Amino acid sequence: MFNNSFITNVADFFISSTYQVVSYDSVAVILGLNSPQLNEYMPVDSIPEVMLESIDKTEGWWEWLVSLKSLLNIPLFTLANTSVTLLSLAVFVLLLIIFVTGASYLKKILRDRILPRFVQDEGLQYTLSRMSQYSVVVIGILVSFQFLGVDFTGLAVIFGFLSVGVGFGLQNITSNFISGLIVLFERPISVGDRVVVNGIEGDIEEINIRATKVKTLENISIIVPNSDFVSKDVINYSHGDPTFKLIIDVGVAYDSDLDLVLQALDEVARESTSVMKRRKHDIHLRSFGDSAWNMKLIVWIPNVKNRYAIQNELNQAILRKFNEHGIDIPFPQHDIHIKSGQSPLSE
Repeated sequence: MFNNSFITNVADFFISSTYQVVSYDSVAVILGLNSPQLNEYMPVDSIPEVMLESIDKTEGWWEWLVSLKSLLNIPLFTLANTSVTLLSLAVFVLLLIIFVTGASYLKKILRDRILPRFVQDEGLQYTLSRMSQYSVVVIGILVSFQFLGVDFTGLAVIFGFLSVGVGFGLQNITSNFISGLIVLFERPISVGDRVVVNGIEGDIEEINIRATKVKTLENISIIVPNSDFVSKDVINYSHGDPTFKLIIDVGVAYDSDLDLVLQALDEVARESTSVMKRRKHDIHLRSFGDSAWNMKLIVWIPNVKNRYAIQNELNQAILRKFNEHGIDIPFPQHDIHIKSGQSPLSE
């Protein structure tokens, strides 16, 4: 595709063509003639000294350019039987920068402007934009190596050396890299999901090739290796469906009216604007405790991320409703019976 000979030929063509023009056209340019070429050469003796100094400076500048070209073509090292020069290395780095920057810009354009018009799922938008970015970067690396003069056979040799490095201490990085690809393609988690991993609850903010950033409920960013999402148990509250069944536990005194308690809890569920109305709520008497009936109010909420705020809202509503109907919530209590008596004195 591209190699060092291509770069050298382009540079030689440019320098030789421009140098030929300078050799016999510089006088014409200085004299202000319309045509850049002269049919007859002007005798050197008739050229003013100022013009000769300008010609000397121009020729010196082109000599410096030729020297620079020779310097850029000096071989630095050999890679996969290909001599790498300073010029080819500079072009290689420049191409990498262009492709990496372009890939990052492409991801942003896809995620912010293009994909939202066709895909509603934010997690899928992130996956498609991220995979597009990685694809452009991989293509850029292959093109850059080809321009450097290293063919795919040489790349196979390089990857062979890297595989040896994997065996000597890069297992963890490789595991996270493969796990990152699995997470992006299989999508057990997506950006925006509420998860619990390693005992930490938070929202997925960003999935990178090595690790995933999780923002906890305390607004703390935690970097979790991708292998933890593949090899360990992960709770994903938002996977496929963000709705959540919220269970409110409440104890009621034994001398309360059961029907009145059921009515009060039903009113709390029906009057709440945070509870889903299309999914019926339930009220259960689960068990008889030491000092109270153990009641459960079971409701459905539209988004699991709001469960703590809605739980607080329902708890306050239950307390107000119970006070309104005169229903007591007992505190734990124990009855202690003391038996008094007089033991006979032993003589």
